Amino acid sequence: MRTLLILIVLLSPNISMSNNIYKKIEILSIEIEKEVIKWRHHIHKNPELSNREYQTAEYVSKHLVGLGLEVKNNIAHTGVVAVLYGNKPGKTVALRADMDALPVVERVNIPFASKVKTIYKDIEVGVMHACGHDTHVAILMGVASVLSELKNEIKGTVKFIFQPAEEGPPEGEDGGAELMVKEGVLKNPNVDAIFGLHISSNLPVNKVAYKPGGVLASATSFEIKIKGRQAHGSAPWAGADPIVAGAQIINNLQTIVSRSLDLTKEAAVVTIGRFESGIRSNIIPETAYLEGTIRALDYEMRDKIYTRLETIVVNTAKSNGVEAKLILGNPYPITFNNLELTEQMKNTLIRVAGKENTILARASTGAEDFSYFANEVPGFFYRLGGMPIGEHPNKGYSHHTPDFYVDDDGLLLGIKTMTTLAIDYLKSN
Repeated sequence: MRTLLILIVLLSPNISMSNNIYKKIEILSIEIEKEVIKWRHHIHKNPELSNREYQTAEYVSKHLVGLGLEVKNNIAHTGVVAVLYGNKPGKTVALRADMDALPVVERVNIPFASKVKTIYKDIEVGVMHACGHDTHVAILMGVASVLSELKNEIKGTVKFIFQPAEEGPPEGEDGGAELMVKEGVLKNPNVDAIFGLHISSNLPVNKVAYKPGGVLASATSFEIKIKGRQAHGSAPWAGADPIVAGAQIINNLQTIVSRSLDLTKEAAVVTIGRFESGIRSNIIPETAYLEGTIRALDYEMRDKIYTRLETIVVNTAKSNGVEAKLILGNPYPITFNNLELTEQMKNTLIRVAGKENTILARASTGAEDFSYFANEVPGFFYRLGGMPIGEHPNKGYSHHTPDFYVDDDGLLLGIKTMTTLAIDYLKSN
């Protein structure tokens, strides 16, 4: 008994110190919540497309400079990186948020809805934060505020990465996480681990979800350019119809996953998202253009899709008397949560969100260029609930749609989890 009492006395100062910092995180997070919501509304109302996040970057940078952090701008075009040096030596952890919006016209009836329009691929489009990146930025701004208040208690260094072009840079440009890595964002100081989150319209507020290993799919965009022979619509036999060929290619591509892949192994998807051809009802056009995406949670399966895609495109075109060219884009890698790091950090999520609110999730065929960071250093990427409490999970409007919506009530847990992940990692390493 005496030995036990001695151990309690010896350990109690450390326990007290540990509990004290968590109490401070709780208090500071609650205090900053209204500001974070205000920031989120501003960013949501003023969205910018990939590699064009000029106002967003300036907004973020001004806040970080105001916190007294070491700030660098124009990383990978419009990225912002800030460093917070703790009062004690230790490792370096990076926290990442993506800043770009999408070419989507917002339909959500909220006071801070986007009315922004711009030109995308020579077409006037609306611009909307239809994937929640506005919440990611606002949350990380809040985390920077909280951790700055705790500077004297931080063991190590925190690097805040505000990344442009997660949705992919414009045609003919480079950008995103891949370019940030090339420009040395994980160096000086060298990052030992990186954390990221993604809000979800299908996960209820106050819940988080994680998965060790492969959590998000690789993603490869592709283009198909079809060249036929123009003719009058009344005499299709006089031409070679690229529209019919394109339609057959689309249908035939759907057999790749259903008939060529072992789906007991992992999931995969082939989707066509764009099909353009023609200008008039009675003219068979000369060309057609298709764009699509390939998602796979296994690299061998992805490579098999590449091979089958090429075969189907070329041979379907040939059978219709037209020519077709397949162009594969630069693939995002599979987003992989480091097994050891995930095992360690899941305990933080459980402690902050509660065991009943921490979900061991399945992999998703969504994709994230966070994968480029996680390929360089151990990474941990988790989902944050944004669906209003009381709604059934299946009623959350999908990401990348005009009706996408996430609730401000989800932001507080984002601040607390991300802040505590950084503190816990630095304390234990």
